[in-house]
Amino acid sequence: MTLDELRFDGGGLLPAVVQEADTGELLMVAWMDRAAVEATLATGVTHFWSRSRGVPWRKGETSGHTQHVQAVYADCDRDTLLVQVHQEGVACHTGERTCFFTSLGPGALVPPPAHMLERLERTIDARKVSPPAGSYVAGLLAAGRAAICRKVGEEATEVITAALGGEGDRRVVEEVADLWFHTLVLLGECGIPFREVLEELARRHARRSAPDR
Repeated sequence: MTLDELRFDGGGLLPAVVQEADTGELLMVAWMDRAAVEATLATGVTHFWSRSRGVPWRKGETSGHTQHVQAVYADCDRDTLLVQVHQEGVACHTGERTCFFTSLGPGALVPPPAHMLERLERTIDARKVSPPAGSYVAGLLAAGRAAICRKVGEEATEVITAALGGEGDRRVVEEVADLWFHTLVLLGECGIPFREVLEELARRHARRSAPDR
């Protein structure tokens, strides 16, 4: 579809929902006028219109937390956009990864479980740059890659033991969580973003889902 088919409101704006492309994490909602949509598509980074200040703005222009656009979709009514991005740093001006971190009801997990891998990765990266005294992660990183690999091996063995030893589903969940956590530490030590693992899984899925497979 073309920009002419978008249905801007009476003020020439439409809402844009910004989502992390790899994980589906909802980052923020902002407003775009036609110029912001055009700039977003032309530059590959998000541009918006500030209703409070009455001026255009680019995400990251002062904070450095740029959003690199992967895809833009219009909804069925053509009056709302979904913008899928790779987020540098955090999306929220409060310093939180996402603007949606406040729960209105009881029983909700904060942060949402689906976002934990990214949050753990950021914590590991922070410990790597500035290791606080007494930090378990900092201690693992200081021990070096071989020690981390041994720990990953130990955790993998514990997963197998829990699964085959009849220790119950909860124990398997706990051991898999340990394995995933220590694998993230290994990726952090290697300087490999876990996004690259997700991309590899996506490539394999695409190959195996092809019609001739």
